[in-house]
Amino acid sequence: MELSRKREKVADLAVLLWHSFGSVAVLLHEVISVYPYITPPTLTAQQSNRVCNALALLQCIASHPDTRSLFIQANIPLFLYPFLNTKSSTRPFEYLRLTSLGVIGALVKTDETDVINFLLTTEIIPLSLRIMQSGSELSKTVATFILQKILADDCGLSYICQTFDRFSHVAMVLGRMVLQQQREPSGRLLKHIIRCYLRLSDNPRAREALRSCLPDCLKDHTFDIALKDDQSTKKWLTQLLMNLETSSSTNAINSVAVGQQQQASTFQQQS
Repeated sequence: MELSRKREKVADLAVLLWHSFGSVAVLLHEVISVYPYITPPTLTAQQSNRVCNALALLQCIASHPDTRSLFIQANIPLFLYPFLNTKSSTRPFEYLRLTSLGVIGALVKTDETDVINFLLTTEIIPLSLRIMQSGSELSKTVATFILQKILADDCGLSYICQTFDRFSHVAMVLGRMVLQQQREPSGRLLKHIIRCYLRLSDNPRAREALRSCLPDCLKDHTFDIALKDDQSTKKWLTQLLMNLETSSSTNAINSVAVGQQQQASTFQQQS
């Protein structure tokens, strides 16, 4: 707890932690020690606070340029995935999920291809998609930010658009989130959703599929009030709609009748 409080005060705390004998092992021990309380979900607030202090220090290591690659090479993010996989909505578990997401968010914030390539070999995308559907608003926002950063990388975009199943899962979750936003709009979360859609539209096959599956409420000014003070997001939404409208006359005619089977066959074609 004392070390966690000094994260902002000590510039090289991450380097000191990583190279101090036994420090990272102790932090991982703190993480592993609460595994037995995940199933059945019996984690207490005190246990959650304690492990979250350890996670905050791991986030510090993940954020530092001199320790980030070492952090990934040691596969430390994998130790957090059991927390992301939890379903309990109690406060101790939600706090644990959110802090774990913060560690992954710190990794992807750097826009480094090595980070994205590492994450693509793990289960971070399905875990993020699950939280995007069932987490709190803040957890959904961080999970959607992680997906946005993965899509922003060319390798991440290519991976998600490589098969119809991957794309359709992402599109389905984003679509459900947009419908939820109609009832309880959050400008911050909506911004990340639109950025994900906009990046997907950069892929030709995804763009064709989005022409038929983009929620109508993104096209009919439903969110004008929610976005009235966010010029950047309004601009991204306008660009998204322009991307989907830009096509040859043949594609435009075909897209009207595109169904799920046609989308699937489009994705299955090999370039």
